[in-house]
Amino acid sequence: MSGAQIRAYRRPDDSVGVRNLIAVIPSCGCSSHAAELIAAQVEGAALVHYTGGCGETQGDTALATRLLAQYGRHPNVIGTLVVSLGCETLNAHDLAQRIGEGHAPVELLTIQELGGTAKTVAQGVELARQMRSAAEHLRREPCPVASLTVGLECGGSDATSGLAANPAMGAFSDLMVAEGARVILPETSELLGAEHVMTERAASGEIAAQLLHTVRACEEFLKATGEDFMGKQPSPGNVRGGITTVEEKALGDVLKGGHTPFVEVLAYGQPPSRAGLSFMDTPGNDLASVTGLVAAGCQIVTFTTGRGNPMGNAIAPVVKVTGNAHTWARMGDDMDLNASTIISGEESVEQVGRRIYELVLRVASGERSVAEIMGHAEFAMLRQGVVY
Repeated sequence: MSGAQIRAYRRPDDSVGVRNLIAVIPSCGCSSHAAELIAAQVEGAALVHYTGGCGETQGDTALATRLLAQYGRHPNVIGTLVVSLGCETLNAHDLAQRIGEGHAPVELLTIQELGGTAKTVAQGVELARQMRSAAEHLRREPCPVASLTVGLECGGSDATSGLAANPAMGAFSDLMVAEGARVILPETSELLGAEHVMTERAASGEIAAQLLHTVRACEEFLKATGEDFMGKQPSPGNVRGGITTVEEKALGDVLKGGHTPFVEVLAYGQPPSRAGLSFMDTPGNDLASVTGLVAAGCQIVTFTTGRGNPMGNAIAPVVKVTGNAHTWARMGDDMDLNASTIISGEESVEQVGRRIYELVLRVASGERSVAEIMGHAEFAMLRQGVVY
């Protein structure tokens, strides 16, 4: 370990935040507009755009409650407003109580009890501004890189992803692990065909068995739906970008994890308990995968994209890396770093990995990512049951 540091915010529970945000969380789709109006009027407020809360299976409601509570307890959050309609299935009181177990304050607003949207918004804005004022004394201070949890995402992939951006992300991952950070590789459905690479790098036989079970369970679940998953992967955009099979896509995807051992296998949204590289069981869907990574405590997500994907997240900076020179020229305003210099021979994989590492440390210390500047705050949660 080099002893590298970031400048971030230490929380009362010993976690470290890289942003000071007020999370505004609707507990159902019917209260999402009121929540949006509150967030729009308060500097530093972040709308977590959840639209479920009713008409879902018990399992999906429980999962949503758990993940939304983890958003409210996230190290980047200094306070939370839960905005409830008052008659939804998801128990907003339970959600607020779970959030209150964390390091920051929480308030519950119920539209039906307060007398409508306008009154709810007015009270919410006032409470959020009070939370902002109460946090004005917070200052960044030196913190070890080991205090970071970072997600490794990819989306809109093409041939340059496997050739340049993903290998560079792997070099970045290795640097983070060497500093004692927690790093998470997700996207189970996009790793079908690369499970042998993962199991060979498992820290133990038990971890190898868990990895193999997770990938096989994903494949069996997809087959049980009756949908032709293999006919949908790679996606049409992947194919146009030069990827021919899901196995080829998987072998490029797994490169994001670098060369260090997998030390833990995580359920969707589960926080890692150990430093090092973990694998999280998430969908390949970019929004749902990033939502799970941030729920698990990732203060930053790094995201490779060959064809160009501008998405972000409400409470965690998303750093975009492309290995495609044409995408950098065409969509450079949505990208943070150009990794196509690997293909042109100007830089090595290790050099670009070091640049990603240095950029992430700057973002952790306050520099805004492009997705933040553009206001991207996409949110989508895994659902495994019907909506009725």
